[in-house]
Amino acid sequence: MSNNSIICAGIDIGKRRLDVAVCGAKASLEVDNTSAGHEKLVTWLQRHKVERVGVEATGGYEQEVVRALRREGFPVVVFQPIQVRAYARFRLKLAKNDKIDASLIAACVASVDNVRTAPDPRFEAFAAAQTLIDQLTDDIVLYKTRLETARDEFSRKAQLRGVLKTLRTDMRAHTDIAAKLDLITSVEGIAEKTAIAVLIRMPEIGTLSREQVAALAGLAPYDDDSGRRAGSRHIQGGRTRLRSSLYAAALPAAFFWNPQLITFYKRLRANGKTHKMALVACARKLLIFINTVVARATPWQPKPAAI
Repeated sequence: MSNNSIICAGIDIGKRRLDVAVCGAKASLEVDNTSAGHEKLVTWLQRHKVERVGVEATGGYEQEVVRALRREGFPVVVFQPIQVRAYARFRLKLAKNDKIDASLIAACVASVDNVRTAPDPRFEAFAAAQTLIDQLTDDIVLYKTRLETARDEFSRKAQLRGVLKTLRTDMRAHTDIAAKLDLITSVEGIAEKTAIAVLIRMPEIGTLSREQVAALAGLAPYDDDSGRRAGSRHIQGGRTRLRSSLYAAALPAAFFWNPQLITFYKRLRANGKTHKMALVACARKLLIFINTVVARATPWQPKPAAI
């Protein structure tokens, strides 16, 4: 079935209101961003035989409606704002209001070739806890930088340990998730804290290709060439917090814990790569290792030889 035959809707999401449009049609809807409004939305979409829905991430206001739509079986694509803005520039759509944005998102989702399977809903609660862990970690660094009182720093550290312990217990209560954590931590250089962050920030790990996971994490190098100019390859986009966790794990792994990464890092440096470029490459390699063990459902097998 071509995308042209798929009926797609776009939703512009506000804190209190949802504006809905169907791609290539005049049909539109405006409802409250509440449970009652979501019920009306579902009924309306079913009546218009909508087969795919697009929304734009809006700092959390989209979560409840996305959850309601997926419960009813609608494939939902959640776009990052940068994707929608880029599509608008491509279509030369300069005007902007909620109804126009809904139509733009509808056209945007109609252009998507493949819609990924919705993430495991169990990870929604885990993600909230992981975000708190990330924020507490940032606070501790901030206190150290600003030379705040030791009491504040210790308080944050105690809270961080508590949240992490609870999150670990909650995740390991699920046999399948515990098995994935064990697979991830089998990779040399990956501690359980990093394994938890990777699994939460990329629950689809093990179901994608090595190129796809690298791109999603923002660790895939992109060319920057034009005509005779050969620019430096660089990374961009992706899931920032996931990338940060992998980058932090790559440093000790490439210096102490993972023989393959140690060899890989040394080879890159010998070939003239900067420390940062080599470390980004090691973070990408580490993610590929993780993706491989989860995909194969077999623990990591160390291979000291050069890769």
